[in-house]
Amino acid sequence: MTDRPEDLTEHDAGAGSPTTDDPDQVSFLGGADEAPAPAPAGDGYRVLARKYRPQTFGELVGQEALVRTLTNAFATGRIAHAFILTGVRGVGKTTTARIVAKCLNAANGPTVDFDPADEQCVAIAEDRHVDVIEIDAASHTGVDNIREILDSVRYRPVVGRYKVYIVDEVHMLSRSAFNALLKTLEEPPEHVKFIFATTEVRKVPVTVLSRCQRFDLRRLEPEALRAHLSDVAQQEGIALDDGALRLIARAADGSARDGLSLLDQAIALASGGAVEEAQVRAMLGLADAGQAFDLFDALMRGEPRAALDLLRAMYDYGADPVVVLQDLLELTHWLTRLKFVPDATDGPAASAAEAARGQEMAEKLGVPALTRAWQMLLKGLTEVQGAPSPIHAAEMVLIRLCHAAELPPPADLVRQLRDGTTAPAPQPAVPPPAPDLGPPAAQAMDGGAPVTSHVAPQPVPAQEPQALAGAAEPQSFRALVALFEERRELGLANHLRHNVHLVAFEPGRLELRLTAPAPRDLPNQVLERLRAWCGAHWQVLVSSDPEVGEAALAQQECAEEAAHHAALREHPLIREIMDTFPGTTIEAVRPLTPTEPADDEEDLA
Repeated sequence: MTDRPEDLTEHDAGAGSPTTDDPDQVSFLGGADEAPAPAPAGDGYRVLARKYRPQTFGELVGQEALVRTLTNAFATGRIAHAFILTGVRGVGKTTTARIVAKCLNAANGPTVDFDPADEQCVAIAEDRHVDVIEIDAASHTGVDNIREILDSVRYRPVVGRYKVYIVDEVHMLSRSAFNALLKTLEEPPEHVKFIFATTEVRKVPVTVLSRCQRFDLRRLEPEALRAHLSDVAQQEGIALDDGALRLIARAADGSARDGLSLLDQAIALASGGAVEEAQVRAMLGLADAGQAFDLFDALMRGEPRAALDLLRAMYDYGADPVVVLQDLLELTHWLTRLKFVPDATDGPAASAAEAARGQEMAEKLGVPALTRAWQMLLKGLTEVQGAPSPIHAAEMVLIRLCHAAELPPPADLVRQLRDGTTAPAPQPAVPPPAPDLGPPAAQAMDGGAPVTSHVAPQPVPAQEPQALAGAAEPQSFRALVALFEERRELGLANHLRHNVHLVAFEPGRLELRLTAPAPRDLPNQVLERLRAWCGAHWQVLVSSDPEVGEAALAQQECAEEAAHHAALREHPLIREIMDTFPGTTIEAVRPLTPTEPADDEEDLA
């Protein structure tokens, strides 16, 4: 038996299926044979999102990879039995499903080159085709609903070539419903196709995903969306200026349906006349781009009064405080990108003057200030969204930003606290490179002859020895490690204590052997700190002889502590206590303070 519509009609006629021989019979494609009565005048308008819904793959915008894949599949006859379409709202998932159904059931199909005016295709587009069943999984979530599908798949299509089940928001099906569908989904009858659509593909069980061909529909690029909206406006005979078009495309966030809905609203606001940028800003509750630049400039200069006045003026004009902070976040991100990608054009600047102003602001602001503004705005946006009074919360966020603008960078604060200076120490434009231990060190590590490598001297800023001078010259390796701890260089002190073997030490000269956990630039960092704190006469050498060097300082301290505990256990008082309480151990020893009484010459704890 073939799949041609005439054969299917003959096949089902024996089962009591109605035919079109009866003039009073309702057509399988939906509706009566006669043309339906015209809709009332008040219901005749169709919104742009429905009026300009793509009817063929050629009209689908921004999904080139999907179109190419499906076109090749139909051309070669490699048509899967199940598809799953995923993506954000309004990118064309249901539209694509209907186009696939048209390709399957077109009179000259299966093919992507079908005639949209074909009776089958028109019925599918109008959602009245008896063999194309669209199911809303949000309202049909249970296993009973899936059982109805399973009972119907055994019957051949009535007028079409395939029975196509389009399940929208499939992720909302229950677990039992998914399990009930698995067997049929894996091996459906040859006349059945499944097309699933979802915005939450991660909620779909992997057992379902593995049985389907998955297509991820992309957000529309801003340029493609603007071109599409401009084309629709031209077909509607509406003048749409570039600023308004840019704002609508930006608010749509890659969704064609959202963009068309906003365009529909803007046309209604303009009363059929030209749609201007100011009207769209008022409709969306957006502030003028120039005001956003002025507000950000006031924040970075630390002028709370000017910032609050600007925010209040924007709020009185109709701007949403949440949208204002989102604009500031977008501006912060764009300015930061400009510092690394000077030709970045995907920013909030609507004109050449604003783009030039952004370039100027990016040159003046540093990355630490922009990063701090981003973090504070990001946290403040959450506060504003959940605050009882968004405008008050937004004002508090701006006040914090103005206050933070007067603070020095965190690195300068740490340096001042560490060194006790009032002026920030200069920072090198480029960090010093890691020391090159050279081929001899590498040869020794591979088992060659022991060698000693000198670390190349690194230049130190002239101001730094003066700012950091005053440190006592360490007279031992332990004193040197203690100096690093006092200067809050805890990372370096930890490496010196655990990952270094002392070969030789004298004031002004240090020779070390590194172990594997120690970083290769550790000697360079130690030398840089010592020259800054104690003078330029210091030298740090690295030995690669695995046989030389004392035990690590941490190992020595552990051994000394163990010996101290062993000596304490021989004290008569301690021995008496341990004999009286079997199992007692010495966990820690500390000296008694002057206010604490001592019963013996030794300080015990």
